[in-house]
Amino acid sequence: MTAIYLLRHGEADYQPVRERQWPGSMADLAPLSARGQQQASAAAERLAEVAATMLVCSPMTRALQTAAVVSCQLGLPIEIALDLHEWLPDDTFSWHTHAEVLDYVDDFDSCGGEWPVGERRPWEPMSAVRRRASTALRAATASNPGDGALVAVCHEMVIRSLTGAVKTGTGEFRRIDSADLEWAPELDQG
Repeated sequence: MTAIYLLRHGEADYQPVRERQWPGSMADLAPLSARGQQQASAAAERLAEVAATMLVCSPMTRALQTAAVVSCQLGLPIEIALDLHEWLPDDTFSWHTHAEVLDYVDDFDSCGGEWPVGERRPWEPMSAVRRRASTALRAATASNPGDGALVAVCHEMVIRSLTGAVKTGTGEFRRIDSADLEWAPELDQG
């Protein structure tokens, strides 16, 4: 069994994206804020105690930058895991504003994270997030070069899907075990 530390990326600075008036998913290019860089460094210091032998990361800028800080401090190379990406509020990628995303989050929460029976919503259901994230982490643990822990830099909704924790702050992490990635079919409604 491998210990997996799910690290939420540090705080992002969305001001450069807003200044350029980039719509929707272009917000994923936002870098870390100065506070986010400090959060990443502090998380790396705490993670130094877990004897990690592998570091995987979401492909989004805020996660990559967090992983770069962790990588430097722990001496681990970064492996990109595409399926650790952020939750999709609209799978058509047609949203433009943060307010639209918040509306999707409200609908997601009002539906308990799953599409109502017989209906389809534009947002990604929690079961789909869980499925893709657990598949990515199972693959990572299978290729882990040592018998140490794995650190996965990802996003709040990914962590929520795997742990049930509704809120994980930026720069915070939660531990699960590789055995926790074996989901019973009844957990996946979608």
